[in-house]
Amino acid sequence: MLKFVKHHLATIDNVDIYPIISLILFGLVFIAILIKTFLADKNTMKQLSQMPLNDDPNSNPQN
Repeated sequence: MLKFVKHHLATIDNVDIYPIISLILFGLVFIAILIKTFLADKNTMKQLSQMPLNDDPNSNPQN
């Protein structure tokens, strides 16, 4: 199976750019999630963190 994949990858021109693009995309998504996490409203995060502990399944954390 690996020989099959390696053979086809070896025949593609400029195949070495794909891992770089993948790493850049992963890095951008990771940084975006970190920024969103740090800029999130602290009160909303506290309410959301308490949701699993609530006994009332109909309670709305946004109120």
